[in-house]
Amino acid sequence: MSEEEFDVMDELYFVQSFEYLKETLDLGTKEILTALDSLYKQGFIKCLTAPDEECFYIVNVLEEGEKLFFLATKKGLMAHNTI
Repeated sequence: MSEEEFDVMDELYFVQSFEYLKETLDLGTKEILTALDSLYKQGFIKCLTAPDEECFYIVNVLEEGEKLFFLATKKGLMAHNTI
C-alpha cells in the first residue's frame, strides 16, 4: 500500500465523499483518484452513489470518482491495520 493509499484509507473508516477527501487530504485530485482506483481494484474500498447506496456494478473510479462516496471494506481495514 502506497503512502497516498494509506492516507486515503485513514479517512474511509466511515462513508466519505470525494469532496471530503479533497478538502481533508494534502493531495491533488489526480493523486486521490489514482489512490482510490488502486484501492478499489484491490477490494479495499467500495463505492457508493449516495451515503447509503452501494454501487453494484464495476466502477471506473478515474472517471466517476469525483461524484461518488467511499468506504473501506473489511479486507481494506485489515490491510490498513497491519501496516
